[in-house]
Amino acid sequence: MGRKRKPFPIFEKVEIIDAGSDGKAVARVDDLVIFIPYVVPGDIVDVRITKKKKAYLEGIAVKFHELSGKRVEAFCSHFGVCGGCKWQNLNYKDQLAFKQKQVEDSFIRIGKLEIPPIPDIIPSENTRYYRNKMEYSFSDKKWLIDTDKRNDPEVRNMNALGLHVPRIFDKVLNIDHCYLQKDPSNNIRLSIKQYADDHDLSFYQAKSWQGFLRNLIIRTTSTEELMVIMVFNSYEKAEVEGLLDYVHKEFPEITSLMYIINKKKNDSIYDQKAELYKGKPYIIEKMGDLKFKIGPKSFFQTNSEQACELYKVAKDFAEFKGDEIVYDLYTGTGTIANFIASSVKMVVEIEYIPEAIEDANENSKINDITNTSFFAGDIAKILDHDFVSENGKPEVIITDPPRAGMHQKVVEQILEIRPKKIVYISCNPATQARDVALMKEHYHIAKIQPVDMFPHTHHVENVVLLKLIDD
Repeated sequence: MGRKRKPFPIFEKVEIIDAGSDGKAVARVDDLVIFIPYVVPGDIVDVRITKKKKAYLEGIAVKFHELSGKRVEAFCSHFGVCGGCKWQNLNYKDQLAFKQKQVEDSFIRIGKLEIPPIPDIIPSENTRYYRNKMEYSFSDKKWLIDTDKRNDPEVRNMNALGLHVPRIFDKVLNIDHCYLQKDPSNNIRLSIKQYADDHDLSFYQAKSWQGFLRNLIIRTTSTEELMVIMVFNSYEKAEVEGLLDYVHKEFPEITSLMYIINKKKNDSIYDQKAELYKGKPYIIEKMGDLKFKIGPKSFFQTNSEQACELYKVAKDFAEFKGDEIVYDLYTGTGTIANFIASSVKMVVEIEYIPEAIEDANENSKINDITNTSFFAGDIAKILDHDFVSENGKPEVIITDPPRAGMHQKVVEQILEIRPKKIVYISCNPATQARDVALMKEHYHIAKIQPVDMFPHTHHVENVVLLKLIDD
């Protein structure tokens, strides 16, 4: 017989001292760092350890002795189970303070960088219903909550349409009401779930890759246009048309109704064909005087109002005079490029995804912008000496990479080009600070401005202005 595993300990009356990564909070017992979800700095709790790592522990709060003054009542009934909005029990003012601290720590502690004073983070005017895109999953393995467990298991409906439970890929939490996207998003999701149950449509099973209904994507705009995309695992004509006809009839405000057949073993739709069922194949979003055409696979910042604030910061940091050549790296659908085009001589846009560059080109056309050019491909391969010779040396480079940051080769290429200014936008201050540290021999940090794009989460956008040090 093997030895019995020693149970993990419980630490009593532990004070939560900080907000940490992934929406968890931080406690310290002697020299041990513990990450704990759904608690607030200032809480005093008993902590049961659930996992031991080399550098830290993970645990859960099993008893509360004192509640923090920073704590507020969570407004969502799914809080504590759903993986989103993990900070909604933390006062919004304190959320902003911890996000600002996250930026400072990334640059000073991780990047070992000297930084100027950081202005207050720009808050989001709307802290609920701020997202313009939601992606829901169908599953025949509903995550059971207490009320479900009290039901008769023989009659219990195990179908779910909602969001994945953190770290459990094959189970989905059935969502009653989500506070992230404005109406009619919730009604559409609930109606589709009810129709699917009433018509015995099969829900997806992640382990076996079986089941008819797979995903639901809803996109909204400030112009009141609405796109709904159903993702099916197979094409069953009667079932597909029956569901889509029902959705079209129940929600005539939908301006773009589409579907995708995804038979792959992952949920990505970017390599799949989107079929138009009703309406037009795109929706229009406005940002200031600009219009942006958004297709089913287009990337667009999910908080439109704050995206506008973010781009204003980037534009102000660059201090354009009107005669600059600007390179916009990781341009996506060209939102930043089109936003600044009227203030510069030329914007050269580079993006890895060809469909995104097509969107960027189209968005320039519908806004009568003629001083943009577009290139699709791997930036690390495109951005070489020949490319700069053909397109002109940029005075300013704007870069907005994914969370992983820039490839080291891209950083090296930027250093070889030596623009006078670099405006670096990032959704991950840690990788941003890492990249900036690689450039500190030639650039100094002139300005930093954090922007809150995602209230009630630990995520923060940050804009940094780098200026060339005189050689």
